Amino acid sequence: MSQVKSHLVLIIFVVLGLLAGCVSSDYKAVKNLAELKVSFVDSSWDGNKIPEGQHCKKFGGDGSTPSLKVENIPSESNAVIVEFSDRSFFLMNHGGHGSIGMWLESQQTAVVMPSVAGETTIVPDKVFIEKQHRGTRGKDGAYLPPCSGGRGNHYYAEVKAVFKDEINKKESKLLGSGEVYLGEY
Repeated sequence: MSQVKSHLVLIIFVVLGLLAGCVSSDYKAVKNLAELKVSFVDSSWDGNKIPEGQHCKKFGGDGSTPSLKVENIPSESNAVIVEFSDRSFFLMNHGGHGSIGMWLESQQTAVVMPSVAGETTIVPDKVFIEKQHRGTRGKDGAYLPPCSGGRGNHYYAEVKAVFKDEINKKESKLLGSGEVYLGEY
């Protein structure tokens, strides 16, 4: 009986993994995607290790997103979306740690995305929650900080410049993309 249970658990994890990998984008990519330049504003984020305390509350942290400078944004973009992922754990990949957006001014080609507190739905002005995190270890919210317990997982932020049509409900477009390695925790 225990062998049947272990096989059932394995099948459930495989199915969940396939579903997590089948995340569809709400944005249709244009032919010539711009390559966004993404960099950290705060020097404590070095792209090697997650800074001290920037992990989830479950493991004693009080993490928030790093502030990111995004450049080379196509002028047709009206928002920048940042998807936070743990690529070491398939259920939290593809934006599993939350997706946060920021509205842009007309023709804006660079922006500094502010830091957003983890495990809350309170976000700064011009910032919106694209999708809440999918984690089960933290409180609901826009962003779940790294929450692997320090097992050496790898965290990334995928940044997208988009035209997000909220008014006419036309097709939204992916105009540019970039990525930054947040670090290991």
